[in-house]
Parts: sequence; C-alpha cells; structure tokens
Amino acid sequence: MATLNESQGRKAAKGRTKKTAPRVDLTAMVDLMFLLTTFFMLTTSLGSLNAADVAKPDETDGILVDYPASRTMTILLGKNSQSVCYMGTTAGADMKVVAVKNIQEEISANELKVAKTHANNPAKYMIVIIKPTATSKFKDFVDLIDEMKIAGIKSYAIDDDHITSEESGFMESKGM
Repeated sequence: MATLNESQGRKAAKGRTKKTAPRVDLTAMVDLMFLLTTFFMLTTSLGSLNAADVAKPDETDGILVDYPASRTMTILLGKNSQSVCYMGTTAGADMKVVAVKNIQEEISANELKVAKTHANNPAKYMIVIIKPTATSKFKDFVDLIDEMKIAGIKSYAIDDDHITSEESGFMESKGM
C-alpha cells in the first residue's frame, strides 16, 4: 500500500496527470484504399491502339492502276522535313517545295479545287499519293499520315516504288 500512496503523491505533487496523445487507427482507410483501387482497376478499360490505315497502290501483272489526274495530289517526302507536292500527272505539273509542317495548307487548297471541280458528284473526292524517298525521315512520314487524318482525306496511298524520273530530277535540282 505504501507504493500506491507514493505514486498518488507524485501525481498530486506535479499537479497534472499525463494524458496520452489520441491515436488515429488508419486500418479502415487502408482497406478503403484497396477496395477503391480494385474497383477502378476492374471497371476501367485499357487504352486501345490507334493504328493508321496504310494502303499501297494495286499492281496487276506489272501494270500500275491509273488514278484520275483531276483529283489526285502527289506528295514526295524529301530530306530536312521538306516535301514536294503537285496535282495531276508529272507531265506539266506545277511542283512546289513545301515544309512538311505547312503541308496542311496545300492539302486544303487542293481539296477546295477538287470540290469545286466535282461539286455535282460528292463521290469524287481528292486522292493523295504519298511517296517517301530514301532521304526522308520516318517522323515526316508519320506527321504526313496524321495530316491526312486531320484533313479528313478519305483515300490516300503510299507508293515508294514508283518515283518517276521527273520527280527525282526536280527533287535533285532542289537539293532534296
């Protein structure tokens, strides 16, 4: 009993009793976090792949399918993010050197010309032929495919096998 009275005397001498700090039990919060994580993992759909449609011109017994010159735009990719574009065939074509980042303006302008020419027939839309050369970079090719999607071009083809001598001559003269 003496020990009990001594401990009571010490508390009285100090004048205060020691209070323990309140503890927060986070067990329920951890359980809730795992439940929410599991819920969102099971209900969320994973990202789907966005693949671009790529078509190359059909060849039948070595004969290349001819595209209508009045509504066909050809874009040749060169080095230093430069491209050459023209409407129609290479014979008498007005070939222009355009930066790949500015190709959207050319596509829009030519699309308006095709729309005016074939206004009575909406089935006749612009066709774009993309011709990457050996000096072009893959990044420019991907950027150009993105521009096709942005511009809403319904039909475009990749043709790296049939670069004419007029096209390669023009590109060489421009240092591309």
